[in-house]
Amino acid sequence: MGKLPVLKPREVCRRLEAFGFVLVRQRGSHLQYRHSDGRGTTVPNHPGRDISPILLRQIARDIGLTAEEFIRER
Repeated sequence: MGKLPVLKPREVCRRLEAFGFVLVRQRGSHLQYRHSDGRGTTVPNHPGRDISPILLRQIARDIGLTAEEFIRER
């Protein structure tokens, strides 16, 4: 398990969409993504703030992947 990168919210959203997730709603600055099989996660989209490795690991866990699988290029 290596070091995870710090990603921009836009990059996290792009990777979620590559896995088949769709933006279903936004509540304030939090984007909520859902997959057709029922899995879902929330991505904070605060201006000027990146997604930390800890939060990246939680997002990956929400969608049933390891953080390494999530950040691997598709």
